[in-house]
Amino acid sequence: KDEVDATHSPMFHQVEGMVIDKGVTMADLKGTLNTVVKQLYGEHTVTRFRPHHFPFTEPSCEMDVQCHKCGGKGCPTCKGEGWIELLGAGMIHPRVLEMAGIDTEVYSGWAFGIGLERTAMRRFKIADLRLIFENDVRFLEQF
Repeated sequence: KDEVDATHSPMFHQVEGMVIDKGVTMADLKGTLNTVVKQLYGEHTVTRFRPHHFPFTEPSCEMDVQCHKCGGKGCPTCKGEGWIELLGAGMIHPRVLEMAGIDTEVYSGWAFGIGLERTAMRRFKIADLRLIFENDVRFLEQF
């Protein structure tokens, strides 16, 4: 998205990962990502998965975390929704695995991409993503 607001910027950094093995399922994806998020933000972090479309995964989803600013009640940071998108993920499309020479009758996998700025937003309770890119020394010296 090219819109610039409290949770979107055309500039972002992303970490991607994947798991490929025998018997990998969507339940593995959800369980692993929930564990990672709880390690990052604490055991009581509330998450949800929503269906989404990415051409390289099927099924695909986005994972949201409850807004750190309002606790899910709705505020300007979360645009009144109570949730902030954290990452995209899904089961790796069999065609992608086949193009890599992986036997899809034996192996399956999942992948994810998580934005570092949004990760920092929640971890450090930053209300507006734009602060990260503005180079205001008063803001940056907090870290």
